[in-house]
Amino acid sequence: MIETEDEHPEIPDDPEDVYDDLLWDKQVQDVREAQAYATGEGTTVAIIDTGVAEHPDLPNLDTDASATIAFGTDSGHQGDPNGHGTHVAGTAAAAGDVAMTGTAPDAVIISVDVLGYGTGSMGDIMAGMEYAAAVGADAANISLGSMQAPQDVDVGFYRQLFQPVANYGRREGTLYVGSAGNDETDLQGGWVRLWNGLAGVVGVSATGPNDELSFYSNWGRNDVDVGAPGGGYETEELSVDPEADVEWPAPLSFVFSTVPEGDGPDDSDYDWFAGTSMAAPQVTGLAALVRELDPDANPQQVLQAIRHGAEVADNRGDPELGAGRVNALNTVERV
Repeated sequence: MIETEDEHPEIPDDPEDVYDDLLWDKQVQDVREAQAYATGEGTTVAIIDTGVAEHPDLPNLDTDASATIAFGTDSGHQGDPNGHGTHVAGTAAAAGDVAMTGTAPDAVIISVDVLGYGTGSMGDIMAGMEYAAAVGADAANISLGSMQAPQDVDVGFYRQLFQPVANYGRREGTLYVGSAGNDETDLQGGWVRLWNGLAGVVGVSATGPNDELSFYSNWGRNDVDVGAPGGGYETEELSVDPEADVEWPAPLSFVFSTVPEGDGPDDSDYDWFAGTSMAAPQVTGLAALVRELDPDANPQQVLQAIRHGAEVADNRGDPELGAGRVNALNTVERV
């Protein structure tokens, strides 16, 4: 996750103005237009992350169903000491009661904290994935990067160890969505990455307002299924220079979303972050729209709908964007 210390603009009072003035990421995906077809009603998204704080724009957070998992033990919902998970949750499904509207504002959010109060171990992340599937999440967001290792390490061992949990989720009907990582690395160049490198986990790279791959984003033909807005531009200079000659200068080129109370600029409840962590929940929210329209669709069918609705890429196997940068309106119109 990348943050900016540049001066932040004033946040409008009306969610409609926020959409027009700050949410370039939703605009390029035609999210407002897609919400005329679906808003995620009747669906559930799990945020496997640092926890999700209670927030005025997250009234759809189900704290009773949420979990904090450390050493394999669930201690219930505790909040979000980091802010990362709350930001991710807002991008996917903020309700827009005050300022921020996510892609699926009527979806139920379940927080599955595996980092904020826990150990962040592989075992806890796997337990979190299993928990999300067991509670019936339609989509589970995993904006976590784990274990990049040269492939001369026993890749088969890693896959044998972790693939069963991804397979369990698929059987239960949960679409796992993972961030591709912020290492500026070709994942086909001798690396294995968890979790998006597993079969059944959607790999998402990050794009900026100009639909180019963001400077920090990983890529790779077999590891990236789609791209989605994560903030920034193709160079770091364009991304962080507020005087750059771009349509959305810093910090506006980052992704605006919810954070825990008072953690944002000027003690606000909102902030701008960038990263593939911010790209993945765009896809998670879109999966909830697809599931509302087609509740019987299995995870592979949901992914195919999202891939078929993507745009920008020249072909369906683009190494940077996979099937392309996701478009919510194109997707729901095809369901």
